[in-house]
This record gives sequence, structure tokens and C-alpha cells, in this order.
Amino acid sequence: MAEMTAKKGNRLTLYIIIALFAGIGLGFWLNGSYVKEENKIIAANEILVSKLQAQMKGVADTTNPAYIALAAQKKEASSAKSAALESRDKKLEPFSLLADIFIRLIKMIVAPLVFSTLVVGVAKLGDIQSVGRIGGKTLLWFFGASFISLLLGLMLVNLFQPGVAMKLPLPDVTADTGIKKTALTLKDFLYHVFPSSAIDAMAKNEILQIVVFSLFFGVATAAIGDKGQIVIKALDAIAHVILKVTGYVMNCAPLAVFGAMTAIIAKQGLGILTTYSIFIGEFYLGLLLLWLVLLLAGSLFIRGRIFTLMQRIKEPIMLAFSTSSSEAAFPKTMLELERFGCKDKIVSFVLPLGYSFNLDGSMMYMTFASLFIAQSYGIHLDFGTQMSMLMVLMLTSKGIAGVPRASLVVIAGTLATFNIPEAGLALLLGIDPLLDMGRSATNVVGNSVATVVVSKMEKSLEHPHT
Repeated sequence: MAEMTAKKGNRLTLYIIIALFAGIGLGFWLNGSYVKEENKIIAANEILVSKLQAQMKGVADTTNPAYIALAAQKKEASSAKSAALESRDKKLEPFSLLADIFIRLIKMIVAPLVFSTLVVGVAKLGDIQSVGRIGGKTLLWFFGASFISLLLGLMLVNLFQPGVAMKLPLPDVTADTGIKKTALTLKDFLYHVFPSSAIDAMAKNEILQIVVFSLFFGVATAAIGDKGQIVIKALDAIAHVILKVTGYVMNCAPLAVFGAMTAIIAKQGLGILTTYSIFIGEFYLGLLLLWLVLLLAGSLFIRGRIFTLMQRIKEPIMLAFSTSSSEAAFPKTMLELERFGCKDKIVSFVLPLGYSFNLDGSMMYMTFASLFIAQSYGIHLDFGTQMSMLMVLMLTSKGIAGVPRASLVVIAGTLATFNIPEAGLALLLGIDPLLDMGRSATNVVGNSVATVVVSKMEKSLEHPHT
């Protein structure tokens, strides 16, 4: 049985890799043929809009007929671009749907899985002292890893200075990025942490709020003694059912990967890799260094078994990378960590917390991207300001797991705080899906290492299960 499961897992990994390359190949062909005209129209109108904006800045009087004519041309070019974007998206919709449906199926699983496993995990810990002890160790590791991730991004962007070559003029202050900026206040953060309704939190997949409710529910279940055993057994059974459902959903992963890669490459083309090759290359080098730091830190606790861990989680990493969603890899990561030897009560406690507090790849991206935009506009930030930015990001980024395009939203708020043009986010929008792949994969690695380390600290790390 174990051998059949291993072979099935290896086959799924192989199918995902095949789907990845097949999607890139088909996307490249579609980019040069099926959506070629739309891509040309989009590119031409983007250039035209930029030229018209520059000309409009040279006209001081907005009532001048020349200014009015330029504004009309700009509006016409923007409309043509929007129409081409809509046409391209409609043509590629079948491929995007494959990935979207898979992500929806995964999201369908996440809330009940987090609730059932976390309640069971907390209840099995036995008492509030155990929850506090393990929770303290977990959060200490999370904040340490987050700080290192942010600091590494800050150091690398200062070393490489990828934005200096851009030499962009400061944009119009009214330029719209299409992203709602947010500077998270303490009130907003607390409201985002504590749910007004557990059902609403589950409906919206607000993982942090689900975690808070599950902690209260789990502690209360343990506190009522024997009566709570009925609830624990029921939720434990539900968790196993959800994991079985996960297995069925995971069989659709290759189709999702194929659709996602086809749509991205068809829209952006391989040229996007050339245009931003310096930035992309340096960012992925930074992620590689972050992986090495995380794995080295993990090896201090589990030594040579760190290589076995990477072997175990290669499929969740591949899935997160291909779908740009670490959430999609959550159920599989949980299963592989238990097979690695982590006790289910530790996995079901630490991993859900990690998805709210320990997004290491996203953390590194925030400092890297924020300073890249500042460099692109020739804005110099001294060391003190950069460290202030780091601490702001450290606080405002917690609990953003359920926010769409969370990294960009937080970056937008940070740019506003430090008077950096938010319009600079437009520099990243085109390549963000490609960068999100690396961020998502890194989040899986960071949370897996954290779970294993906490298990070792608690002397709960057993030999691998077959």
C-alpha cells in the first residue's frame, strides 16, 4: 500500500512537471499567434498613453484646445487598450478557468481543514499552558524568520540596485495603479484578527480569524474533559474525510498548472522575462539565499534530515510555484509533514498559524520591491528610513494571507507612508505573477521548516512514516 502511494505521488509530480513545460510551450505559441494582434494593440497603446501624458505635462493651461485634444487622444488610446485586454482575456479564458477552478476547489477545503485539525491539535495538547508554550515558540520562530526575510531583501536590493538603471521621471501624483493602497492601523489590524462571526470568517477564508476561533474552541473542548472527547473524535474524523477529498482534488493539479502557465505566458510572453531579467534574476537569487538560510537554520535542529524534508515537500513546492498559491499546497504540505515524522497535533497547530504569520517569500519581496521602486525614481532613502520601512512592513504584513494580491496591497500602503510614488507599482504589475510563483514556493519551505523545528523543540519529531 505504501509503495503504491509513493508511486502515485511520484507520478503526480511527473505530471505536474510535464504540465508546467507544456503550458510554457503552448503559451509561447499562443502569444505569437492566437493573441498576437491583441498584444500588439495593448503594447502600442501603452506607449501612446505614456507619450501623451508627457506632452500633457508640458501644457500648463488645462483649458487650452491642445490640452483638450491630447486628453481626448489619451482617453481613446486607453479605451482601445482596455478593449484589447478584454478580448485577450476572453480568448484565454478556457486556460485561466482550469487554474481558477482548481484554486476554488482548494479554497473549499482550507477553512474546514484548518478548523478541524487546529481544534483537534489544541485539544490534544491538553491545557492552556501547553498551547501557550508551543504558541510562544512558534511565534518566536515566525517573527525571527520574518525579520531575516525582510532584512535579506533590504540588503540585496541595496547591493544589486536593480532600479537604478530604470532612471524614471517622477510620475503624475494622480496616476492610478489600479491597486487600493492601505496603511494598516492598529484598529484595522485587530479587526482583521478577531472575527465578528466564525461562519463569515470561514466563508471568506480568513485564515487568521479561523485560527483565533479554533484556538478558543480547542481550549474549551479540552477544558470540559470527557464530554469534549466526542467533539474531538468527530472533528478528527472530519479532518480525515477532508484529507481524502484533498487527494481527489490534487489529481486535478496538472490541469491547473497547465492552464495557469499557458495563460501567463500567452499574456506576458517570454519577452517579459527579458525586459525585467535583471530584477527577476536578482529576486530569485535572493529567494535561493533565503532558502539556504531557512534550511541552514532548520539543520541546526534536525541536522541531515533537512534533505529528507526537502524531498518530502518537493510536490507542494512545485504546486505552489506553478499555481502561484501557497494556499493550494496547504493540504499536501500538512500530509507530507506528518509522514516526515511531525505529530499531527503540532502540524495542525503550527502550519495554519504559519499561513497568517510566516509568509517568508512575501516578506522578502516587500522590502525588495519597495526599494526597487524608490531606486527607479532616483529617491534616496537613508539607513534609518529603510529600517523604519522594515519595521512598518513587519507589523502591517501580519494576517494578510486572505487578501488578494496581498504583497502589492501592503507595498502600496508602505510607499504612501514614505512618500514614494505609488504609481511605481505599475512597474511590477506585469511581472508580479512570475514573482508570485517564487514567493509562494518559499512560503511553503518556510512554514515546513518552522513546523519541523517546533516539533523538534517539543521532542515530538518521530521517524518518517511510510
